[in-house]
Amino acid sequence: MTVQLEGFLATRGDTALGDWCPLSRALEVIGNRTALLLLREAFYGATRFDQLWKRVGVTEAVAAQRLRALVEAGVLEKQPYREPGQRTRSEYVLTPAGHDLMPVLLGLIQWGVEHGPEGGGATVTHAGCGAEVRAVVHCAAGHEVGESDVVIAAAARA
Repeated sequence: MTVQLEGFLATRGDTALGDWCPLSRALEVIGNRTALLLLREAFYGATRFDQLWKRVGVTEAVAAQRLRALVEAGVLEKQPYREPGQRTRSEYVLTPAGHDLMPVLLGLIQWGVEHGPEGGGATVTHAGCGAEVRAVVHCAAGHEVGESDVVIAAAARA
């Protein structure tokens, strides 16, 4: 089962999609391990630079570079805070675009639990009822959509 392609995408043959592809553009922002783990920690509630780089296990320089890129992409934003007797610093908080990545991260967690080399490692449940939370694809009308029912077409270019 595969997705269905329409228009230019269906007839492009071996022509590379280049910068057109939204998946390629998304991966430019979040497509490396450090960026995804920084986002994971932001979803877990970490906001301070020291929390983030230590929890992810990278150097301060790498964390700073990735956080800067996530801020420039509009996924995180810096907000000032000041502890008594200290200078003003910035914390990193998810923007609406960052919050929109939750299903992506949940899907990766779900895949890692089910297919990762070690398996397990986490459970994801609904706080309201305790049932398992799963990443699924629905259309805007609310129907669950399988892989073979997805149609991808190039949007009109401006």
